[in-house]
Amino acid sequence: MMSAADLVLGAACVWVLLAALMAMLFRGRRLWMCAYGLIATGIPLLVALFLTNGPWIGLGFLAAGLSILRWPVIYLWRWLTRNRRTPDADA
Repeated sequence: MMSAADLVLGAACVWVLLAALMAMLFRGRRLWMCAYGLIATGIPLLVALFLTNGPWIGLGFLAAGLSILRWPVIYLWRWLTRNRRTPDADA
């Protein structure tokens, strides 16, 4: 009988395979639509992995997800670290 940890780990492996397949097959706007779906399904899967399999397996999945979804992460980083102008800076 499979435990919950095994099922979550299997689902994470399927997620990584599907993400790699989508990255190979789609380009442009379709790739971004796939990325949004992968993010929406990957975050709950990541939380489940952390809870059932421990932090090291969860960190491994996080590293795999970040390497596959690198452009959304790069754009998020640029958005978070952009220079924000304050009203006092113009004076």
